[in-house]
Amino acid sequence: MNEPGMGVLLDQETMRARANDGYPSWARDHWETFHESLTGTHEGEGFPCYFGRESVRAGDPLYTVVPSLTDVDALLSLRDTLVEYVERYEEYSDRASLVAFFAPPERSFSEADYHDALWHVLQFLHVHDPEPWPESIPTDPDDPYWEFSFAGEPMFPTCRAPFYDTYRSRYCPVGLEITFQPRGLFESMGVTADTETGQRARDVIQDNLEAYDGVCPHADLGDWGVEGDREWPQYMLREDDAEAPDECPITVSRDHPKVAPSIDPGIAREVGQ
Repeated sequence: MNEPGMGVLLDQETMRARANDGYPSWARDHWETFHESLTGTHEGEGFPCYFGRESVRAGDPLYTVVPSLTDVDALLSLRDTLVEYVERYEEYSDRASLVAFFAPPERSFSEADYHDALWHVLQFLHVHDPEPWPESIPTDPDDPYWEFSFAGEPMFPTCRAPFYDTYRSRYCPVGLEITFQPRGLFESMGVTADTETGQRARDVIQDNLEAYDGVCPHADLGDWGVEGDREWPQYMLREDDAEAPDECPITVSRDHPKVAPSIDPGIAREVGQ
């Protein structure tokens, strides 16, 4: 962790230091707007998720900076960083989510472009996953028990992006930002949807969202495993129905590996090649 360069796993102090000296200006802007959003206030209201708010104040999250939304080497580095994160987050902190800051696109992006970018990244990670899709997780995104999984770990990747206007809590002025939160992180805090504590936390966060955004919580917000709720639309909430996908854009397969180890050496270490 904390090796030189971009595309590596960083603790919060190292992220802060490199953002201020060494990283490109867009990475600094990502860090500063993220930290300000999570720890500051908007029209007198603190960030709605108090778990996220307090974890950033305590320095718990881990970070990575991704110099491209599409470059194969950049996305392979993200894959390797995410593998390292999954292997290490529990020993680092019980609130250590992984925040990925992506370079802003070279052209103007619409909401639809950002949805496409997110699902391109997640599809790439799935295809280059060094471990099989978990047996306990369905492959059909229309199943209420489906959720994105990587390196054997079910997780909730939540996004912020520049196109958000109505939902201020999802706004990032710089570019795409993905926070990867393993289900194990929520389980360790005892705040999954099937617990009383989790339901209380959900109610509080929903109230906070309404106060922070100034509108009712998004209709797509729901709980994993609840009939009628779906995970995938929550990763990047839609602002404009016409710009958002009607069906989940990812194709999930239990076939493993999906890339030959001779093409992707990152697969080889997990399949004994």
